[in-house]
Amino acid sequence: MINRRRFLTYGIGVSAASLAMACNKSAANSDGHAMHGQAASPAANAMSHQNMDHSGHQMGGMNGMNHATNPDDLLPVQALPVGAALAALPLLANESKQAGKFTGRLTAKAHTLSLAKGVQSEFWLYNGVLGGPQIVVYEGDEVSIHFTNELKQETTVHWHGLPVPPEQDGNPHDPVKPGQSLTYTFKLPQGCAGTYWYHTHAHELSAEQAFRGLAGTFIVKSRQDPMADWPEQHWLFTDLRLDKNGKIPDNNMMDWMNGREGQFVLLNGQLQPKISIKTATRIRVWNACNARYLKLHIPDCDIIVIGTDGGLLERPQAPVSELLIVPAERYEIVLKPRKTGMLSLQNLPYNREKMMEKFHPVTTPLAQIVYTASDKALPKHLRSLPSFGKATAEHTVGFSEEMGAGLKQMFKVNGKTFDMQRIDATSKLGATEDWLVSNASHMDHPFHLHGTQFEIIEFIDSAESSKPAYRSLKDTVNLKPYQSVRVRCRQDFAGLRMFHCHILEHESLGMMGQVMVKA
Repeated sequence: MINRRRFLTYGIGVSAASLAMACNKSAANSDGHAMHGQAASPAANAMSHQNMDHSGHQMGGMNGMNHATNPDDLLPVQALPVGAALAALPLLANESKQAGKFTGRLTAKAHTLSLAKGVQSEFWLYNGVLGGPQIVVYEGDEVSIHFTNELKQETTVHWHGLPVPPEQDGNPHDPVKPGQSLTYTFKLPQGCAGTYWYHTHAHELSAEQAFRGLAGTFIVKSRQDPMADWPEQHWLFTDLRLDKNGKIPDNNMMDWMNGREGQFVLLNGQLQPKISIKTATRIRVWNACNARYLKLHIPDCDIIVIGTDGGLLERPQAPVSELLIVPAERYEIVLKPRKTGMLSLQNLPYNREKMMEKFHPVTTPLAQIVYTASDKALPKHLRSLPSFGKATAEHTVGFSEEMGAGLKQMFKVNGKTFDMQRIDATSKLGATEDWLVSNASHMDHPFHLHGTQFEIIEFIDSAESSKPAYRSLKDTVNLKPYQSVRVRCRQDFAGLRMFHCHILEHESLGMMGQVMVKA
């Protein structure tokens, strides 16, 4: 093994060859997509076993032997129309007539959409919706989602951030095979109102299935919401890569190392839509990209944060000029412009220290906002956040990168790549715990813990500790290179939980661990 600094200093020759060998050719269907469960050629199997899961299946999308995508092979950004009115995310219908019960149906299936004139693109979608149908429920509701898998790969539905039992949470251990169905059922407790989402968590397939479209939004509301009378807008950010023929290409080696970013940054499935805000509005924002970091900025406008992953804060925060939202994070915000009329929503450059790529500081336009609203006073108090009390146990998690042994050995948690048969930590049901998570690598990594919301206690940089700007409930937190974070939480369900980097390529390559919660 060689560390990343030495790798970058002395070149990529031998290590790049090792990585390319790890990217052995997968079996493909008629569209060129990797097919989970089909045998690769004898030559590919002889070349490498590193892309196999524990069933001997090939990892989907791991057939890109090229080091990087040639821009000439991509559809130009100008090919997609811009300026259409922001589309609302369609709601998943509630089939239940019983109060306090939500029953819905999701189907994962390949669908062909035309985003650019004369171009047909195949996506893998829930109910045929780019961005997924939105699920809206209330605290205390019993939720039942009947899921059918019509893909050629196994998949799951993970209820990201929601307090649901492990066996209902779409863990990679509970795959839904092609042609099969599964009903997810859970009851949402009081106090869990927040901005959540759902997405695939299939073993070693989550990155590919996500960049082909398998994600949707999930909102839990409170009947005591102090902002219930505010209108809402929902901003779901995803990104998309299309080749010059309109196909979604497989990941290349640089995607696997750094996380995939497409040339199109979409908002509710649209490129640079026009947003109309005619009254003071509560805005929920999701970053559902595989790896893209969003540093939102609106010239001549401040952003007021009122909520995070796990719901409202205790009080609105002081206005800020920009807001970093890392993959899987969510925020609730209110805009405070210094002028009305046309505003520009932008993504500012953020250097997340990619491997073997020079940082190019480019500002990306995301949308135009026509703001004609007048100010409205925010509640001074939004809610009281729970206190976890004093921690009685601590877990230590270390993210690291090691080069030279192939992609499947590059990204590690506590020096190991993910093993479905290994328990990496044990927690006691209902106990308050601290998790000290450290990033011993040169790249940003967002940490996500399943099944609970946590409170950030402190960040540690070069032995200097700092407190977060405000108390909040979160399930995802970013770690800069060589930074540590201490979070405090409690698990309220017994069973197996996952924790991992939420750059989905890194998760698929093994930057994940398991904690067993015991009664």
